[in-house]
Amino acid sequence: MRPKKHKTTGSNDLFRARLDQIINMKHELVLLAGKVDWDWIDGEIAPLYSE
Repeated sequence: MRPKKHKTTGSNDLFRARLDQIINMKHELVLLAGKVDWDWIDGEIAPLYSE
């Protein structure tokens, strides 16, 4: 079963901190995640999962 894609609405939840406010945005893994082509990876592995 594939996870559902989250849509950002632009509205903030008053009772939750956004992830970018919690983590170090200059961390190596955060920077690496910004360089990964996630749409390509999703397209490659999508056939392996059922809806």
